[in-house]
Amino acid sequence: MQEKNKRYKILNTYVNAVSMEETIQMVEKIIEKGVPTQHVVVNASKVNLMEKDAELRKIVNSCPLINADGASIVWAAKKLGVPLNERVTGCDLFQELVKVAADKGYKIYLFGAKEEVVTKVKRIFEEQYPTLCIAGYRNGYFTEADEPEIVKAMAESGADMMFVAFSSPKKEYWVNRYLDQLNIPFVMGVGGSFDIVAGVTDRAPIWMQKHGLEWFYRFIQEPGRMWKRYIIGNAKFVALTYKYKRKAKKN
Repeated sequence: MQEKNKRYKILNTYVNAVSMEETIQMVEKIIEKGVPTQHVVVNASKVNLMEKDAELRKIVNSCPLINADGASIVWAAKKLGVPLNERVTGCDLFQELVKVAADKGYKIYLFGAKEEVVTKVKRIFEEQYPTLCIAGYRNGYFTEADEPEIVKAMAESGADMMFVAFSSPKKEYWVNRYLDQLNIPFVMGVGGSFDIVAGVTDRAPIWMQKHGLEWFYRFIQEPGRMWKRYIIGNAKFVALTYKYKRKAKKN
């Protein structure tokens, strides 16, 4: 536990118990420092993945800034006595950072999703923020042979922040593999956030977000695809939380 940095051990990972405003301040310091840094958010699904994937666990836990994306993490924090009062979702943080970039002159790079989606996201942000500088953008469809050229273009873009719209654990692995070559101070995985901004995927109403029911909204939208992640996955996460609670009591 590192109270100075508001960073706490939780389950098989860590979390920075910081607000949206504090997170943005930390990101600005990362950009000022200029050292390529990977950022992650954690939720029930990722914690479940990390329990059986040691390499993913190592990558996530090496990140200096880890935000609680899911209401599940806030729930687990209460059960485990971790002083985490709020979550900072990846989607909200992504959009707030784009706004900050427009205000402060940071250059951003958009990477991932289908070509029509990332192009639409670029257009939406340019319309919302006329002062925003988008240093580059690219869809998420490529072969391994394409990667050296893709990374080279990113490194030469002059971007201060890059947002990577892949699913987990692909985005964590990809960013970790190329982080030092990217020459971009802040690199954040944003999952399906491009689809939300582009209007491809609907986000849960605010009242559902506030009551931790965003997962249920996604489930009822795509039950056939999401039942395993949310029904089985949430049950696994609850069992995992109580496992760690029992372990803490023994210790």
